[in-house]
Amino acid sequence: MRRVFKFLGWTFGILAVVLLAAFLWLRNSPYWAGITLFADAHRAENFRTMDRIFPYRAVPRGADVWAFTTAPRPLPETYAFGAETRDLAGFLARTETTGLLVVHDGAITHESYRLGADEAALFTSWSVAKSVLSALIGIAVEEGHIASIRDPIGQYVPGLAGSGYAAVPIEDALTMSSGVDFNEDYDDPRSDINMLFFRAMAFGTPIEDSIAALQSIRAPGEFNAYVSADTMALGLVLEAATGETVADYLSSRLWAPMGAEADATWSTDRTGREIALCCLNATLRDYARFGRLFLEGGARDGVQIVPADWVHASVNPQAPHLQPGDNPASDWVFGYGYKWWIPEDPRGDFTAIGVWGQYVYVDPARAVVIVKTSTDPLFDDNDHETIAAFRAIAAATTGE
Repeated sequence: MRRVFKFLGWTFGILAVVLLAAFLWLRNSPYWAGITLFADAHRAENFRTMDRIFPYRAVPRGADVWAFTTAPRPLPETYAFGAETRDLAGFLARTETTGLLVVHDGAITHESYRLGADEAALFTSWSVAKSVLSALIGIAVEEGHIASIRDPIGQYVPGLAGSGYAAVPIEDALTMSSGVDFNEDYDDPRSDINMLFFRAMAFGTPIEDSIAALQSIRAPGEFNAYVSADTMALGLVLEAATGETVADYLSSRLWAPMGAEADATWSTDRTGREIALCCLNATLRDYARFGRLFLEGGARDGVQIVPADWVHASVNPQAPHLQPGDNPASDWVFGYGYKWWIPEDPRGDFTAIGVWGQYVYVDPARAVVIVKTSTDPLFDDNDHETIAAFRAIAAATTGE
């Protein structure tokens, strides 16, 4: 019996040493940041240092910066939400804001950083990148790389010929109306969105392979359902049509021409392909420049960068299933254009939105652009309140 206990003692001792060594190796490996990506204690730092966690491609800036002037104005102390008057400072803290930038008529009226961030940080976009990808598709159409947005995706990406995307028109992927079956539930560890990232980063499975396995559940162009895979498919279209990587095309056609002041990066899978559905990393000021470009109809100082008709179509959805409000043909109450959201009670404003509370908000009537980055765990519940806060900030910025 003593021998048995001695054997068990040695066995458990060796096992404990092995487990401790494995933990210490993992703790000091590049995988640790990925494992703790969304942990409360790490989110703020991770979201501004994504290049430590994922491989990436550089997005070089150009030499000619689109300068902002400064004209400081105080933020409003309160805003109306529903029947309540709420405290703006409390809202910014509650939603774990890491950066807030307000621009009016090309002048920065407010700029602040929190939770360890500063103006040089490259904040991850999450799905705000979808709006950037849409602009690149519009440029590719203008340049003749894409003949028509009614072309099927499979015409450009043979690797998707057997998937649900084969016959989906490019336009229906732009409006999240592909009809492809995709589970976007971030709380479900086995959802399509989570497994896409897990397979890509843990096993090196090309994201294209995950997209190619998806099938349709309804005809395209009938129902607006948020499917991030639609944007990944569009990234593959852009790459195939132009012969350039998404990052290179962004740099040469948009980032440099619009006058970004800092190089950006775009996270990739382990094969080196940009994760087009998210994961652009840039400064707040450069996100604001992108918003300003759409504020000014796609032009910088009178030079057209994104086609004006594309900008208009992107933020003025026409099809019934894309309209804001209580819409039986949509899975959310915000309207949807070409990767831009239209809030309820439309006032001409529109916004790019990323999970965890990333926003590029544009109010053309007031010539205001607002960028907010966050690590908000209740981001799904706070979109409506965020729009209310933005509208109050825009009104106060213009003296209303």
